[in-house]
Amino acid sequence: MRRRLLAAALLALLNLPLAAVEPPARVKGEVEYLIGYVASAGCAFYRNGFWYDAAMAQGHLRDKYDYLVAHDLVNSTEDFIDRAATSSSFSGLAYEVRCRGGAAMPSQRWLRAELARYRAL
Repeated sequence: MRRRLLAAALLALLNLPLAAVEPPARVKGEVEYLIGYVASAGCAFYRNGFWYDAAMAQGHLRDKYDYLVAHDLVNSTEDFIDRAATSSSFSGLAYEVRCRGGAAMPSQRWLRAELARYRAL
């Protein structure tokens, strides 16, 4: 009987979801800054054939970030940019950003430039 209880307890533990490992505080702060920057920059974001406003882009990136954190896939701010903000997980197409009527540019380049500016402050 004791052996059965022990086996049942072990199986129950194996079926528990693993706790997500939070990124380091510096990374969390930088990612939160970038997500906020996306919302406040007033730019349009191209994803899977459509242009979206900043609020939609911010929500989408927040969802992708939360997914990556839950699966322990964000160890650096560059991980966030490369895995969540560079291309579609669905189509593989690159994301683009167009600000104030200017030319579109890859979102990866745009976000890395802003990250470098932020870190230099």
